[in-house]
Amino acid sequence: MEDIGELVENLCSNDNKLAYDTLKLLLSESERSDSVYRYLDRFVSMIQNKNSYIRSRGIALISINAKWDKENKIDLIIDDYLKHIMDEKPITSRQCIKSLPYIAKYKPNLVGPIRKALIEANIGVYPDSMQSLVHNDIVSALKEIEGL
Repeated sequence: MEDIGELVENLCSNDNKLAYDTLKLLLSESERSDSVYRYLDRFVSMIQNKNSYIRSRGIALISINAKWDKENKIDLIIDDYLKHIMDEKPITSRQCIKSLPYIAKYKPNLVGPIRKALIEANIGVYPDSMQSLVHNDIVSALKEIEGL
């Protein structure tokens, strides 16, 4: 694998294909080892980016690295992370919602705040065409979390 630091820099590339391919590589590596975890602070900064693609990449990489989070960094930023349940872009919202059972699996102490944020989400802010999709994602995430 290429240098992980270089790959992390590619996540914010204007070349969306390069950034997406890089994301897939980093997600795969994060499944296997904790070598990507050391960049968690960078992923946290990405969820504040004005670009929704970059926010989505940060969301995905934070969640996949929850199993390596022995320093409890995710615990410290969970409120900012959960704000993306109601991200301005419904696609980013959906990706955040779908990532939450993974975080809950490895961070059981965060189940309470995760459940609360999902239950309190106001999907009425999204266009009608997206509301049922976001609603179904929330229901699915809650069911999956209950089954943990």
